[in-house]
Amino acid sequence: MVLVIDVGNTNIVLGIYNDEELLKSWRIATDKNKSSDEYGMLIDRLFSYNGYKLTEVEAIIISSVVPPLMYSLQAMSIKYCNKEALVVGPGIKTGMNIIYDNPREVGADRIVNAVSAYQQYGGPIIIVDFGTATTFCGVSEEGDYLGGVIAPGIKISSEALFQRAAKLPKVELKKPGKVIGRNTVNSMQSGIIYGYVGLVDYIIERMKKESNLEKAKVIATGGLSTLIASETKNINKIDKLLTLEGLRIIYELNKDTI
Repeated sequence: MVLVIDVGNTNIVLGIYNDEELLKSWRIATDKNKSSDEYGMLIDRLFSYNGYKLTEVEAIIISSVVPPLMYSLQAMSIKYCNKEALVVGPGIKTGMNIIYDNPREVGADRIVNAVSAYQQYGGPIIIVDFGTATTFCGVSEEGDYLGGVIAPGIKISSEALFQRAAKLPKVELKKPGKVIGRNTVNSMQSGIIYGYVGLVDYIIERMKKESNLEKAKVIATGGLSTLIASETKNINKIDKLLTLEGLRIIYELNKDTI
């Protein structure tokens, strides 16, 4: 059984695989102040509740965009699973040529998503990950990682609006039904949701024009993908498990080197 861990700025997503079968997945809050013991006990409880044991874990792979958490998670892996975690980063095999000014700058989550999307859906392909930041990544027909775009996430954008505008309230992130709002809450929801849909569609269309990605399939992932993707013109499929599957694929490429 392989434990895969994707560490984002807001959430940590975990999954356990038996060969290619995802047995279970969980989403927990990212907390940079938690110790290795706190994470170990939390993950142990998640396992136990679903009838699994940490001692059954044969390997662990982690991708992270939160460097301060890595020590705790690596220590947790050794203490609670007696395994040294494989960490996605420079030197790891991905099977993908990264065409970037400095490949080391590309976030681990973006590479994992790109590997997963290309392996599952082929190329050319564009991946949109709706997380704390919204990232757009392009992969060529040949499987080259071409780069992409990083935009403020929809939650960051909405929080900035009510924090900076004294008379505007904090609103629930949901579709108001109509673009023209007849009250402040609906007007804000319209601007946040439909404005973000416009951002997503425009960036995808520009990416298609710039990098021979005209025929690219567009895959969305991330916690807020469902909210936005259904309103866009360009997103073809939502795959909430894209990153976990990518971690499994990268583990398979590297398991002989562990």
